Amino acid sequence: MTDQISQTPACEASGASGAARRHGRLARVSRLSPWSAGAFVIAGLVLMPLIAVVWIAFHPSENIWPHLLATTLPRYMTTTALLAFGVAGLAACVGTGSAWLVTMYRFPLSKALEWLLLLPLAIPAYVGAYALVDFLEYAGPVQGGLRQLFGWQNARDYWFPEIRSLGSAIVVLAAALTPYVFLLTRAAFREQSGSVYETARALGAGPFERFWRVGLPLARPAIAAGTAIVMMEAVSDYGTVSYFAVQTLTTGIFSTWLEGGNAGGAAQIASVVLVVVLLLVAFEKVSRGRARFHQSARQLRPVEPIRLTGWQGLLALALCAVPFLVGFVLPVSVISYHALGEPEQWAVPGLVSALKNTLTVAGSAAILTVLAALFMVYGVRLTGRKLPRLILPFTTLGYAAPGAVLGLGILFPLAGLDHVLADTVEALTGFDPGLLLTGSAFAIILAYVVRFFAIAQGATDAALGRVSPSLPMAARSLGQTLGGTLRRVYVPLIRGSVGTALLLVFVDCVKELPATLLLRPFNYNTLATRVYDKASLEQLEQASPAALLVIGVGLVAVVLMARSENAADLS
Repeated sequence: MTDQISQTPACEASGASGAARRHGRLARVSRLSPWSAGAFVIAGLVLMPLIAVVWIAFHPSENIWPHLLATTLPRYMTTTALLAFGVAGLAACVGTGSAWLVTMYRFPLSKALEWLLLLPLAIPAYVGAYALVDFLEYAGPVQGGLRQLFGWQNARDYWFPEIRSLGSAIVVLAAALTPYVFLLTRAAFREQSGSVYETARALGAGPFERFWRVGLPLARPAIAAGTAIVMMEAVSDYGTVSYFAVQTLTTGIFSTWLEGGNAGGAAQIASVVLVVVLLLVAFEKVSRGRARFHQSARQLRPVEPIRLTGWQGLLALALCAVPFLVGFVLPVSVISYHALGEPEQWAVPGLVSALKNTLTVAGSAAILTVLAALFMVYGVRLTGRKLPRLILPFTTLGYAAPGAVLGLGILFPLAGLDHVLADTVEALTGFDPGLLLTGSAFAIILAYVVRFFAIAQGATDAALGRVSPSLPMAARSLGQTLGGTLRRVYVPLIRGSVGTALLLVFVDCVKELPATLLLRPFNYNTLATRVYDKASLEQLEQASPAALLVIGVGLVAVVLMARSENAADLS
């Protein structure tokens, strides 16, 4: 009896403490549940298309895996591999070489070329493809000038390389994507110590040896990361390869679904694309992780550029000018020539409606994406729980997925939900509302949000991380709610980063082509789809005004990026 009496208070205390812990956990869950629930909902929306693609691929109405493996899939995979490795190799060589020259040497226009070499980012690859074909085709200025110069009468009198080919697609995509390698590699060269190169020169190493044995090994992780991004973009491209009649996995999705009418087969091809892209994402993450290994905690002496004069300076200028001329000057010149040659094309109703549609869907998607990213990142930081933090990186997978894959993964779940909504409304009211989701721009906006959520999330996360923790703590101690702290403390401080993310997402939405082609309602065009439709019909004069507007929007983002780079250098 005594033992039982003596144990009772301890048991009661233990039970009380356990109840207190459970009450604390319950209170913490209830207090933070809106943010946690919001994070899960956003993550679910971002991951839904990818999950849907995998589900459709493994549960097709008709299994055509044997047919794909026996017929088209090997050809698609071979062509995609040749394209990806060809673009990556060319972009890596050109981007690394130009980054080395503008960082390690001073020659005429070298400072200007540091940002001029970024301008090809403003040119969508499919616009570059249209310009290259127009410039080099039989009726173009190059072949016309050759015939006039040498007196040739027709194509049988001379040989000229095939324009619409895999090789041309590699050149166009490499010209548009080289700045990715250039940006990362130039940053890696800038972060290296100048004393390393001075030591190499003192030991008798020449310019090539310093590049090959010192600079290249140290910058290899950055080069690999940039090359992985280039390969992902090349694999996901549709406009360029379609125009050049190159059959890749992405074009296979379109042909199997739209021409063959087999959604399951298209999903199976899309799952192959998704696996390839995820492998490239993993490679890029590993490369970035290795890149951190070469950072030093000490303040390193920067590299002192060597001045090149005479023919050496002119050669360096020519080598760096070629990617700028091919990637930016040529497309802008050809498109501007056609756009200004027929000024009446600027006033056609189709262009005006495409511009309105573009501003509507891109603007809506940019605002929703940034708001969702701000809500999710802020909520995850507040919860302090592991699960939301583990989910956060998965929301960036949409950016790595090609637009064609996202379009396929979004359309089928939304179509099922659309029919349920329409049947419900008709049963309740007797009125058939039609397709509310897939019959409007809603599906396009959702695809844009999923595709570019990673941009807004990364910018918002970095901006929130720069805010001193004492500021929100002071606001909370003064009685501000969590929402009030976000609105009155965080938002004013991160307004610049949020504005930059908003602009970058808007620009990427304007240029997005594959997802828009798959998800647009009937007779609904954006600037990107108008360019594609008109150029596919060889009506470059009608496509040029829309293409020039897309380029102009892209230039805004590139100029903003160049300004941020200069600001970082000054700081």
